[in-house]
Amino acid sequence: METLLLNPVAFSIGELHVRWYGLILGTAALVGLLLAVREGKRFGIPPEFFMDLVLFGVPSAIIGARIYFVAFKWEDYKNNLWDVFKIWEGGIAIYGALIGAIICAVIYVRRKGYNFWRIADICAPGLIVGQLIGRWGNYVNQEAYGGPTTETFLRDHLHLPSFIVDQMNVQGVFHHPTFLYESLWNLVGLVLLFVLRRQKFLRAGELFMSYFIWYSIGRFFIERLRTDSLAFKGPDWLASFVDALWAPMKALGFEPGALDPQYGNVRISQLLAILIIIAAIVLMIYRRKTGKADARYSDPIIRTKGMGDDHLPESQITEREETHHSTAADRPVSAEPDKQREIEESIKPEDKKE
Repeated sequence: METLLLNPVAFSIGELHVRWYGLILGTAALVGLLLAVREGKRFGIPPEFFMDLVLFGVPSAIIGARIYFVAFKWEDYKNNLWDVFKIWEGGIAIYGALIGAIICAVIYVRRKGYNFWRIADICAPGLIVGQLIGRWGNYVNQEAYGGPTTETFLRDHLHLPSFIVDQMNVQGVFHHPTFLYESLWNLVGLVLLFVLRRQKFLRAGELFMSYFIWYSIGRFFIERLRTDSLAFKGPDWLASFVDALWAPMKALGFEPGALDPQYGNVRISQLLAILIIIAAIVLMIYRRKTGKADARYSDPIIRTKGMGDDHLPESQITEREETHHSTAADRPVSAEPDKQREIEESIKPEDKKE
């Protein structure tokens, strides 16, 4: 039976169907952009820089998300390559999207002469708020949910509102709203990033890595609830290790989502989350120990591309240009001495009397 509360199609223009999922993702990108632009102004970075970054970054994220998904589901696509391009049928992965966006950002930011870590710090809150909002697209589509649970657990144990509980009734079976769990986790992470970026101890790149650590912790525990995870067959000790790390969730009343043992025993997103957390911590320590993170978050952002003004912070460049223009406008225009003398001699005596 049909249990969708909302029509996935927001409106139609002829044969063109505009879906809520696309509108929600567009809103997520816009809010993330506005946060980056607002913070960028503190460092004198023009809004156009971030607009172009989003313009290039979003397509790169979509491509990366699709490549990541297809790579781990290659058996389903190798005999019909055209299906690889059918992203409207689903099949994208958030970690792939992040990889694609980061590769694009590294290239773009360096071409513009900025330090990647400084720009990544500014964009970190925008990334997590984008995921916070974007997950509600899964709610509308009734997808990416967790394993079966009971209505009592959702209403009485978690105290969720009816519009969420009812939407998680899939073909008569209630499921964990993993989209909501991740969205709320990202909301807390957004507040945390706002607090962290005003701390004097924070060094360049550490806000960006803090985002990855926070998101990956949440993703590790939430991923185990899902039934649509990408997975692979790994050694038994690795599967047991991952399960042991997830054990605290059972104490809270959660049950892991089903995973076909013939498909795999280790969820890729869980393993990747562990590796990202370790890598981010090691990288922060390494950058501090080697002096690569001497700059603090609050320090001016300096462009290194080109000569002259490109070595100054954007705010100083703007201030200097404004001073130059105002001085030039106020300065009287005078001819060279010889030309001035010729002008005076050419004036008739009667003109001088006047």
